[in-house]
This record gives sequence, structure tokens and C-alpha cells, in this order.
Amino acid sequence: MAVPLSNLSPNLHVSKLCLGTMTFGEQSSLSQSFNLLDKAFNFGINFFDSAEMYPVPQRAETQGRSEEYFGRWIKEKRIPRDRVVFATKVSGPSGQMTWIRGGPTSLDRRNIEEAIDNSLLRSQTDYIDLYQVHWPDRYVPMFGETDYDPGRQYNSVSFEEQLDALRRAVDAGKIRFIGVSNETPYGVMKFLEAAENNPAYPRIISVQNSYNLLCRNFDSGLAECCHLERVRLLAYSPLAMGVLSGKYLLPDGGADDARLNLFKGRYSEGESRYRLSNPTVREATKAYISIAERYGIHPVSLAIAFVLRHPLVGSAIFGATKLWQLEQVVSACEVKLSPEIIAEIDEVHSRFPNPCS
Repeated sequence: MAVPLSNLSPNLHVSKLCLGTMTFGEQSSLSQSFNLLDKAFNFGINFFDSAEMYPVPQRAETQGRSEEYFGRWIKEKRIPRDRVVFATKVSGPSGQMTWIRGGPTSLDRRNIEEAIDNSLLRSQTDYIDLYQVHWPDRYVPMFGETDYDPGRQYNSVSFEEQLDALRRAVDAGKIRFIGVSNETPYGVMKFLEAAENNPAYPRIISVQNSYNLLCRNFDSGLAECCHLERVRLLAYSPLAMGVLSGKYLLPDGGADDARLNLFKGRYSEGESRYRLSNPTVREATKAYISIAERYGIHPVSLAIAFVLRHPLVGSAIFGATKLWQLEQVVSACEVKLSPEIIAEIDEVHSRFPNPCS
């Protein structure tokens, strides 16, 4: 099995699967992380995603370990730097993570520049291939929220100031390309407009948003922006945090070390977005698993293959804590969904549209 490549831009070629490092330093020890990275790299995965706040659940004691583990892997395994594509992110405003630049309070120039320098130090690398704004410096509904509340808007750093800070890092050779994450059509278009008005600013090439069988919000509005503006989707949570594997529907509720069990009560995004206590989420999940069973496909393969077939998906970002989980995801690259399967998926989607936002 070899993972095929995709083009995020004419000068950035990434594997269609991206290994997310969100568990490195929390669920996965250094040696376990190295084993996962080795296996992924041997399968042809060259794309690895991290963030300054990782691992999750976020804690002051572990913050930055995911970047650190990835950097140590490159150095200790003597991986040629040009053989891997390293993506990481700057945290947006947060009143909770006080250990990251005091909040951070904003994505102004100082915060962005400091975050980039710290990520370079932790990862022991000279440059970051894809640097992303983890979430917007403005109020938007995120992580399970659906409705926009105008009363929650606050003064935010301009798109121009954010791009100018990123321009300085590009000019200094610290980052190659930029992207955004957890963004809306408005945000994507404002970043593009600012870059259009000032050619010195870098242009975003990707948006990293949740996309899976239970969450297809990308297709409503944002897909049109990305298609017409040549921005690729980096689809995170293609397995809906493991829900679409079916493991949480087992009689025992899944293994004790499964993420939503291990961190129960500590993982607000997963518990608000992928709540199997929600009857709609549960019934939709059962329906998709039934499709997989009828066609003799593993539920993981169905979920991953569905995401990979999307013409705007540059890569699907997945997480794994065990080698067999990684192998299971990689094997999905060989699965092609027939028109009949897609028709059944769409029928379920029509009955349960986007139960997870």
C-alpha cells in the first residue's frame, strides 16, 4: 500500500493522508509516537500536522510536546527535511490557555511572530512548510456551535495585520505557505481579498476544517469559495473522532483508552460535537455503518474513502494511537465507492443532515 500524492499548490505536494500529531505527548509516548511516524512515513505519508497548543486535552505541562516529538523524530531518525511536509498552527484568542502567551489575547503581530519562533525551536527545524491560523481572531461559532450570535462579536486584529506578520515570516524563510483553520466563507474571502489588494501579502492555500459523513457543512458555502479561489480543504476528523469506526456503539461502549472515554469530561470539543447521547448522531452513525456492512467494507474505509473522493480535499488529517489503526486508515486509500454506495450515503444524509457541526 502506498498513499497517493496531492497538490496543495504547484510547489507543495502532500500525501492524500496526513498524520495528525494531536495525541503525541499525551496518549502517545515518545517511543509510540516514533513508531507511528515511522510506519506512516514508510506508507508514503509525507504530511504531518501539529499545533503549538498540542497535545489535547491541553495542559500547561504538556503544551508543545507534539511539535517537539515530531522534531526529535526528524533529527534522531535522520529524515531528510525535504522529504516531509510539516504543518503547524498558531492559537487564536483564548481565555483558557493562559500558559500560551497569557491567553493569548489576540493574533496581533507580536503573538504570531512569537508563536512561529517557538514552534521552530520546539520542532528543531529551520522552516515550517504550512503555517495556519488555528481559529479566527474574531467571534465565530466553532467546535459544535451552529448559530451565529451578533452580540458576541468583539474587536479583533485586522486580516491585514495578520497577513503582514505572516509575510515577514515568509520573507525571513521561516514559513513557506499559509493556511487557515476552523474558518468561515467570510474569513476565507477576507484573507484572499487582503492578499489581492496587497501582492506583498502571502495568499492562503488551504483551509483546515472538520469534514466527515456526520459533518458536511463545508459543502454549504465554503466549498464554492474554495473551488473558485483555488483553496484546498484539509479535512480533519474524517472519522468524527472515531465515532464512525463504530467502536463507541459496541456493547461495552468502546475501549477504556478510546479518546472520548479516556478524556470523558475533559474534551469539550469532542463531547459537544460528537455526542452519541444525541439520538440523531447515534442513528446516523448506525445507518452509515450499516451501509459499510452491506457492501462488505470496513466502516473506517467507508468514512475515509468518502472524504478522499471529494474533489476539493487536498488531504485528510487523521489521528492514530495504535499501529493497526494507522494501517486501517491507509488501507482505505484502495477503496473506491460505487455510485450505488454514494446514493445510499446521500440518502442517509438527507434524513440526518449534518448532525455534528
